[in-house]
Amino acid sequence: MSKLYFRYGAMNCGKSTNLLQVAHNYEERGMKIIIIKPKTDTKGGNKVVSRLGVTREVDLLIDEKQDIFKEVQKWISEKEAIDCILVDEAQFFKKEHIDELFYVAVKLDIPVICYGLRTDFQMNGFEGSSRLLLLAHSIEELKNICQCGKKALLNGRMINGRYVFEGKQVAIDKEDNVEYHALCPKCYIQFKEEYEKER
Repeated sequence: MSKLYFRYGAMNCGKSTNLLQVAHNYEERGMKIIIIKPKTDTKGGNKVVSRLGVTREVDLLIDEKQDIFKEVQKWISEKEAIDCILVDEAQFFKKEHIDELFYVAVKLDIPVICYGLRTDFQMNGFEGSSRLLLLAHSIEELKNICQCGKKALLNGRMINGRYVFEGKQVAIDKEDNVEYHALCPKCYIQFKEEYEKER
């Protein structure tokens, strides 16, 4: 039986780069992969975008109402067999989508490797990530460092160069003057306390 994998980490830890490297490794061996990402992630449109400048078009761009299990079945019946499925920005998927990916791994016997954030900029879980932490057969942290040099665990959101700790959960990096930085807990709390003093 194949497995559902969840590889998570703070911003800029190389999740998309790792995904693209895994895709290359499979294809170098003559194996077939497909890449999936949610439409919610508008960064790069229909592409996976690595901070190293490498991009690749996704095979399936999934909206909230699509059934991933059925989409994969359709792909297999109309195109070709799949040796592995790679999922970018998995945190943006709904609980049901993660369940469908779990069924793909178990029922269709295709390994599914999901990449995403564990928590948002307010230290809350994303729906997709929370479900992955419950269902994934294998969970692996991709590590990054904070600006101070310590291990980054959290994600800080900046708008117009200033850290903020309120707002909607989803705001895409590099859109509307939003950017994210990986922070250690100490720096995160320091920036949050400064933000609260200024309010």
